[in-house]
Amino acid sequence: MIDWFKRMAAVSALAFLAACGGSDDDPPPGTLAQEATEAGFSALVAAADKAGLVPALSDASATLTVFAPTDAAFTSLATTLGFASAEAMVTALDGPTLAKILQYHVLPARKSAADLVAGGGSEATLYTFDGAAATLALNTTAGVKLTDEVLTEASVTTADVPASNGVIHVIDKVLVPPGVLNVVQMAQLNPAFSTLVGAVVDADLAGTLSDATAEYTVFAPTNAAFEAIASTVESLTPEQIADVLVYHVLDSQVLAADIPFGTPVATVLGQTITINAGTPPTITDSTDSPAGIVATDVRASNGVIHVIDKVLIPTL
Repeated sequence: MIDWFKRMAAVSALAFLAACGGSDDDPPPGTLAQEATEAGFSALVAAADKAGLVPALSDASATLTVFAPTDAAFTSLATTLGFASAEAMVTALDGPTLAKILQYHVLPARKSAADLVAGGGSEATLYTFDGAAATLALNTTAGVKLTDEVLTEASVTTADVPASNGVIHVIDKVLVPPGVLNVVQMAQLNPAFSTLVGAVVDADLAGTLSDATAEYTVFAPTNAAFEAIASTVESLTPEQIADVLVYHVLDSQVLAADIPFGTPVATVLGQTITINAGTPPTITDSTDSPAGIVATDVRASNGVIHVIDKVLIPTL
């Protein structure tokens, strides 16, 4: 009798394996949360856990797309912002802040790489800012690249990792959403502003511009703009450099749609600038050469940044 049961068990096992296509078949994928955990995205999983997003990523009825930054990407973000490590950053940030950052990495539908290529120039995320879904700009001319609020690109390095409730695309940078980090942090995260950030730190203005209770408009010159006046900067005293910097700051938030073209606007320095309508708009300072506004409305938690291609010079 025992032998008969063994033979029946063996036959049943063979029949089951045949029905499933054999023992070498890959197991079905787990949920987004499970796949991220098994793939070793430790910083992402820790942030999602603290943000309270694991249940949403484990929901069997969901259909989502997750852009998953690597641990190296989280470490890069953390060290740029002054944290010792990705773990230290996740520990320091509160759950709601982490939730905003991570929701900016999630699309509310399953989008394969082919879907992203075919879908157009932008995708709406699960993160809501100013009453609307925050979007990511897409460049699909060579692979898939995503531009975030700080105007830097993340590349999809591994696409179409399947999950039972969506798909994961691995990216090489943490995407920075609007309205979460202050104006200094936003500038820190764009290498094109490294000269500006260094000057702000040296002038002891970083603390002021990081004030969570204030609202600022910062006209941010690029590194190339500073390079163009390198000899002039070398001739200035530290006090004059500080004056130059605060000449780029308004003490209220002025979005592109609200710019009072043609009207002199007082800066924090006390001297005025005039913003002129055009394509692109320009800014008149104390010199004969206007600055072009090359990008607008980089939204921070305490104001807005507009990118300019010339350093504004006050009367010194």
